[in-house]
Amino acid sequence: MKRLRALREAWRWRRKRQNRLMRALWTRREMRCLADRTRAIRPGDVALFCCLRNEALRLPHFLAHYRALGVGHFLFVDNDSDDGGREMLLDQPDASVWHTRASYRASRFGQDWLQWLLIRHGHGRWCLTVDADELLLYPHHDTRPLPALTDWLAARGDCALGALMLELYPRGALDARTYRAGQDPLEVLEWFDLANYTITRKEGLEALWIQGGPRSRVFLHDRPRRGPTLTKVPLVRWNRRHVYLNSTHSILPPAMNRAIYDDRGGEKLSGVLLHTKFLPQVVEKSAEERLRRQHFGEPGVFDAYHEALTGAPDLWCEASTRYLGWRQLEAEGIMSRGEWA
Repeated sequence: MKRLRALREAWRWRRKRQNRLMRALWTRREMRCLADRTRAIRPGDVALFCCLRNEALRLPHFLAHYRALGVGHFLFVDNDSDDGGREMLLDQPDASVWHTRASYRASRFGQDWLQWLLIRHGHGRWCLTVDADELLLYPHHDTRPLPALTDWLAARGDCALGALMLELYPRGALDARTYRAGQDPLEVLEWFDLANYTITRKEGLEALWIQGGPRSRVFLHDRPRRGPTLTKVPLVRWNRRHVYLNSTHSILPPAMNRAIYDDRGGEKLSGVLLHTKFLPQVVEKSAEERLRRQHFGEPGVFDAYHEALTGAPDLWCEASTRYLGWRQLEAEGIMSRGEWA
């Protein structure tokens, strides 16, 4: 019986993976390529994949951050921005850009579009898939670029790097401070929750499920299972048979999820995605998202959450911790260097 259950589970995940691949093939026609510079991608380059809309204010620092990390090429899907961001991306010599007016929600929140680009341009290379409000850090990122990290991972036989999405926020009302294009978001978002987390493992999928942080504490304290999932698998040596199941929170086949942690009591190298969602502009954006109804979950379920954000609440509390850098995160056990000494 146990073997039969395992076979059924494997068949179920295989069908789900095939379905996601077919969706990517179908939705590729929703995108129009505006600038294809992918021939410039060199062997050994880490390619970054991102779907965005109206992120012109974040883009200068986003590009600078990931170029400093060693990203060799950017592949963007622009979901009909009207703030000048698309034009900004088209001016970047190390970026390829696709445009779509199709539904973000219907495309599994942009994942179908990115899945096609990963199939087409990511096979056999290290790919970093992030949102525009996520900044990847890992131990020694300031002195060891991404190609050094991926070479080390490959030499060990590892094919992925896991990361905790760490949500940063200011002290005081969310719209009390200003943020200008090109500014480091960490000059505005200086605080995070250190200990407000739960962790489980999804059986069958084998993925770690970490929840908590300021959104759970402030907006969803009475519905903890509705809290955001904070575990991600952003960096993967891609194969065209891989699919992201739910954003980058989990991946198929399930063995890929087991690759990011040690279940024998040890520690593996891990990173952190600094989540910069709570810049002052989130207040205006939340009002827009409530009208567009393109966000995660069933339409209407998170209306109260978006309405609360339009009131520019203060997420800071007495237990909040000031962010001081990656060494602090390692010392607190939020990320680990493992054997990456």
